[in-house]
Amino acid sequence: MSKTTTEHPIIIALDFPGAPQAEIFLNHWDKNEAKPFIKIGYQLFFQVGPSWVAKRKEEGYSIFLDLKLHDIPNTVAKGVESLSRLGVDFLTVHAGGGQAMMQKAVEAAIPSAGSPMKILGVTQLTSTDQQVLNKEIGIQGSMEETVIRYAQLAYQSGVHGVICSGQEVKMVKQSTAPSFLAVTPGIRLIGSDTQDQKRVVTPRSAIEAGADYLVMGRPITQQKDPRQAYENILNEIRHARREQ
Repeated sequence: MSKTTTEHPIIIALDFPGAPQAEIFLNHWDKNEAKPFIKIGYQLFFQVGPSWVAKRKEEGYSIFLDLKLHDIPNTVAKGVESLSRLGVDFLTVHAGGGQAMMQKAVEAAIPSAGSPMKILGVTQLTSTDQQVLNKEIGIQGSMEETVIRYAQLAYQSGVHGVICSGQEVKMVKQSTAPSFLAVTPGIRLIGSDTQDQKRVVTPRSAIEAGADYLVMGRPITQQKDPRQAYENILNEIRHARREQ
């Protein structure tokens, strides 16, 4: 397990409508201390733009840019090339876009400060359940079979890991490689509301399954003391890893 994974296993989803709210949240960390790993998705990125993201990177944040690119291979490659100039650490593409698209995305990731941006393939969203998968999207078979198929395709395409629920992490690792990153959203604390998520797990169960990173938004950002919530979950993860 890498040093980065061990020290920063939580990626905080900055699901805020704009820069003021996101910056208020980030002020829970002092300027001179180690910054958390943060995720920037559609809502915030479309409001703040690339320059805000680049500035956060300059301030010392590790950044997961969750834009889930999905288009013809050349179009995705050009988008990845532009985004890689921001120096972010992770960028998502949809594994459903196919092998050629994912290969082009990896090739287009320009090295920044000696380290290329890592491309992650989205298998199935954690808001998707079996009914939606089969009846609405039109993919036959079980959720597990679909996620494994997409994970193997991503692995063969050269991407660095996948986004999958904690319920599928162990199978993904077994069907690809232990070093293939499993980044897990849909994390909820015991007794909390799952809201729009369907395939959820607790932080401890995700870590025990082998997840490398946990993506968490509301269980941290919507707490009265977000910093304390973050530290509590981080301690839980460290205990779970020591027990493995």
